[in-house]
Amino acid sequence: MTSRGWLLFAAMAVIWGIPYLFIKIAVAELTPAALVFLRTVLGAALLLPLAAARGDLGALRRYWRPLLVYTFVEVAAPWLLLADAERRISSSLAGLLIAGVPLVGALLAWLGAQHDRPDARRTLGLVVGLAGVALVVGLDVKADDLGAVVEVGLVAVGYAVGAMIIGRQLRAAPTVAVIAASLAITALAYAPFAIPQLPSEMPSGRAILSVAVLGAICTALAFVLFFALIGEVGANRATVITYFNPVVALVLGVAVLAEPLTVAMGAGLALIVAGSYVATRRSRGPRQAAEAAAPGG
Repeated sequence: MTSRGWLLFAAMAVIWGIPYLFIKIAVAELTPAALVFLRTVLGAALLLPLAAARGDLGALRRYWRPLLVYTFVEVAAPWLLLADAERRISSSLAGLLIAGVPLVGALLAWLGAQHDRPDARRTLGLVVGLAGVALVVGLDVKADDLGAVVEVGLVAVGYAVGAMIIGRQLRAAPTVAVIAASLAITALAYAPFAIPQLPSEMPSGRAILSVAVLGAICTALAFVLFFALIGEVGANRATVITYFNPVVALVLGVAVLAEPLTVAMGAGLALIVAGSYVATRRSRGPRQAAEAAAPGG
């Protein structure tokens, strides 16, 4: 990897690890619907002009059906569920549980795949990762917080399904336009419900800063940088940031918000990351092994 690739990689590992902290701060003063509305309005305002300047928005007409489904499972529903969940559980726990997205994606891919069936190694990775989730939930989640855990679990499913839609139905669509349109659609859908929920008094500087960071950095800038990262290092290497995001979320939750760090959380994170890594690696047959061993493989 080039120096530029490493810089982009480090930036994305941090940028997609900090939303949980700022969501936690924002929902102390904003309703989940209001937060989603403000975040998507800001993100759309920044990305729509970029997509329009590239002339990409018109190309979305042929993809409107998968675009609507993607918007629901990747943005509209998950961001509301995550904001609501963080009113009851810590930001570090939310980030840790979201680390299970690769596990959900692997499981869904295996259930729907006609080939590339999971071998014993990948199945073991799935079991190890799920054991990490079970460890955290079983030891660190109170009975009255289980509803929030279910919400975060649905977020993980939504993110995994969204990635599958991008890979299978929106692969040829202009990506910046897809993201910009999904943010705009979500903002319009939430407006009738969220606008009446906006606070009558000006929120604190912490809340305003949190919304600004979520919309401008964690959404608009993040996607632009992520596409640059893919172009620099390839899609496979780019997805490795998934294993660093929960670590950032955990560290920030503990350091900034003084959230508790338990042995179960540390052990669970290690199991989830290790299990995700093993479960999502493709099995190598003789041909793949020979290609990998060849020069330039």
